[in-house]
Amino acid sequence: MKKIVVWSVIASLAGFLFGFDTVVISGADKKLQELWNSSDAFHGTVVMGMALWGTVFGAIFGGIPTNKIGRKNTLLWIGILFFFSAIGSALANDPYVFAAFRFIGGLGVGASTIAAPAYISEIAPAKDRGKLVAFYQFNIVLGILMAFLSNYLLRNTGENSWRWMMGVQAFPSFIYTLFVFGIPKSPRWLLSKSRNEEAKKILALMGQEADYEQMKKEIELDNSNAANTNDNIFLKKYRTPLILAFLIALFNQLSGINAFLYYSPRIFQEAGLGESTALLSSIGIGVVNLVFTLLGVSLIDKLGRKVLMYIGSVGYIISLSLVAIAFFLKWQGMAVPIFLFLFIAAHAIGQGAVIWVFISEIFPNHLRASGQAFGSTTHWVLAAIIPSLIPFLFSSIGAGVVFLFFAVMMVFQLLFVAFLMPETKGISLEELSKKLIKE
Repeated sequence: MKKIVVWSVIASLAGFLFGFDTVVISGADKKLQELWNSSDAFHGTVVMGMALWGTVFGAIFGGIPTNKIGRKNTLLWIGILFFFSAIGSALANDPYVFAAFRFIGGLGVGASTIAAPAYISEIAPAKDRGKLVAFYQFNIVLGILMAFLSNYLLRNTGENSWRWMMGVQAFPSFIYTLFVFGIPKSPRWLLSKSRNEEAKKILALMGQEADYEQMKKEIELDNSNAANTNDNIFLKKYRTPLILAFLIALFNQLSGINAFLYYSPRIFQEAGLGESTALLSSIGIGVVNLVFTLLGVSLIDKLGRKVLMYIGSVGYIISLSLVAIAFFLKWQGMAVPIFLFLFIAAHAIGQGAVIWVFISEIFPNHLRASGQAFGSTTHWVLAAIIPSLIPFLFSSIGAGVVFLFFAVMMVFQLLFVAFLMPETKGISLEELSKKLIKE
């Protein structure tokens, strides 16, 4: 079990790079807009938004290498993409070159949301699967905190402080890539490619050689069904997992989480805080996120996925409503940061802890990467559109209306959890497939 934990942690470090890459741009946001004298629309969609469009492409196409060259090799390429993105973004001298390198980092983010949870869910025992896959989310959050902290520490390094903020990611990217060389390939992926002897050796290394025959039989049956029916996730029998993946990803972004993470210093300044206080409040966001993600990770295999989603949904509705009221009534000072800390806590213990675990569990072995690519693409298309609109929406309809819309959407999420979402705690991946697929 100790080896499985170590390998899971290494694979989940792709999440650290994802979190760091997503949020590091927030420290450079206003500086880059001033430097290149960009309009709100150009700045939001090109300078800030291009990484997210890279993420969309990474999510759409990330299932292909995850299936073809395997989970491990895809994780290696993700580290290389992050490394080159960090170096290129830091050295860019115009918004288009900057956007191109941010797009490359986005490809790494999108692919990581497929390869890392797929890898971990396939090596983890059923009883610990939620906790181990949730390491990925924990590392996303740790990466977010480190990016906020890094931005704060580098804020006074001169007029080119943004270059240091963007470039520092090259170091963790390099270290992560070295670590990935040391993990084995997924035995389930090897069995799906009929590389049975390799799979047997890795299962022996994991202390699960007793599971080899049963796993081989079920995956061979899965493969033969796929071969006979020209299987894909859009067939009628896979409608249930497809709808579940779509809805959990949809509601994740309709909470406003990515819009908030991208623009937290700007949101705090809108609420009347100075620039330094806004950056410092962003670190508070990172700390709250980390603490409540740890709580979510520790509870996901005990309470189950649905209970955490209930807690998170109620927390979302309360906190987003309070943020909207604070903007409508023009409350100044620490009211908005405190309500947003509550929002982050609700996200971390609910959607944050659950989304990548849940999507990695609900599709059959031979379609797992494709199913995750679908869920991930839904997530990232919305994560590209919503933050890109934030500067325009704040200046046109106001922050209060934006946060009120997010609060209403979370009422619909609560209904989704109550009436549609199944519990997946403690059930083997093969058993889950039988429950969710309607032949």
